[in-house]
Amino acid sequence: MSINTQGISFIKRFGYGKSLNNLNVGNITKPYMPEIDESYSSGLPNMIADYLAAQKSKDKDMIGEIVKTSFGNFISKRVNLALNAPIGFHERLVHFWSNHFAISVDKRIVTLLAGDYEFSAIRPNINSNFHQLLMAAITHPAMLEYLDQEKSIGPDSIAAGRAAQKGKKIGLNENLAREILELHTLGVDGGYSQKDVTEFAKALTGFAYIKPKQDTLDFSNVGNFIFIPQWHQKGSVVFMGREYSQNGYSQPDAIIKYISTHPATAKHIATKLARHFCADDPPPALVERLKSAFLASNGDLNQLYEVLLNSPECLDAKNTKFKTPWDWFISSLRVIGVADMDARLINRAMKTLGQEILKPEAPKGYDDIQSAWAAPDAIEKRAEISSLMVAKFMPQAAPIDIANEIFGDTLSENTLKIVSRAESKQSALSLLLISPENMRR
Repeated sequence: MSINTQGISFIKRFGYGKSLNNLNVGNITKPYMPEIDESYSSGLPNMIADYLAAQKSKDKDMIGEIVKTSFGNFISKRVNLALNAPIGFHERLVHFWSNHFAISVDKRIVTLLAGDYEFSAIRPNINSNFHQLLMAAITHPAMLEYLDQEKSIGPDSIAAGRAAQKGKKIGLNENLAREILELHTLGVDGGYSQKDVTEFAKALTGFAYIKPKQDTLDFSNVGNFIFIPQWHQKGSVVFMGREYSQNGYSQPDAIIKYISTHPATAKHIATKLARHFCADDPPPALVERLKSAFLASNGDLNQLYEVLLNSPECLDAKNTKFKTPWDWFISSLRVIGVADMDARLINRAMKTLGQEILKPEAPKGYDDIQSAWAAPDAIEKRAEISSLMVAKFMPQAAPIDIANEIFGDTLSENTLKIVSRAESKQSALSLLLISPENMRR
């Protein structure tokens, strides 16, 4: 099936909508690949070293500045890429997977690590296979810190024995194990039990990341994943009816490889992709094709994207999607031709809209269905932000011309009438940004 990636409907469905800054989009054969330069360096090793040094010296001002700078640079780059990508399908995939493997900047240390997480764990691996992406996400310092994995020590491990001699008691933390099973792979109905969660948690003991050593200026390996055998629970585990008797890292590695290609994982990922890109109630036939592609390709993610791009369901006008605040915010900025934006303004806007960047209330991430975002007060907030955006970034072109260029034949007579009759240019553009054509894809 030949895909016209230049079409307005395609860009609106799979990307972030047409941009006033880039109206002539070329035909791209693989729109799920990076479209523009996405290079970014967080300086992770030195950043962690500086943060821990400031923490040790109890320099609150320095800690705050390090975190603020790191997160601000990340936000600016994230938004810049979303605004300037010709289509934005690759960017949407990055943001989909970042939300699937959700972390939250509720924790200061996670705020520090968030940019590196998305740019070094998520972004480089969304065109690989699912197992590789899974491993990159769950072994990154941001995920290990967010889910308190370094507090999980095997009860019968060497470290636990040493702690007991000092009168300290340490043990398992099941957070990472539970979220990998429930959210990242098998899904809540994936066929595992609470006992399996505990057994998996035992296998994961030893997962950590390298911290700076005292009296050294070599931070080159800081932040890298490390498996610490002294923390690992001794002995075999029985997980989902299978015994894993491997020693050390080989044990969790074997379990993760098993669940990453499990049929329940294939169904869970297929359902989430279909829900995100097609409809709140995913068409069963599309879910089945995605699941089959996952299993046949051993989790090759590009194969799944090809299924999405070639699915008639995704371009069926009946299957509309109400945009999340983030999607709406980015597409609205593209409508009026914004190419760059200050991180402070971005954070302020996303807080008003109720979807702060990488700050979901729970590890399941943000919902992407209409019922989560379409309440009357939420719509009012979008109208408020629309007026502010247009006032600050007023484009030169006339509102009617912008409406026709951006939405083409998807523009309704009613929206055209409302925009043309507005009392001012600012009002016309504000109304366009909260029109059905821009609120839905």
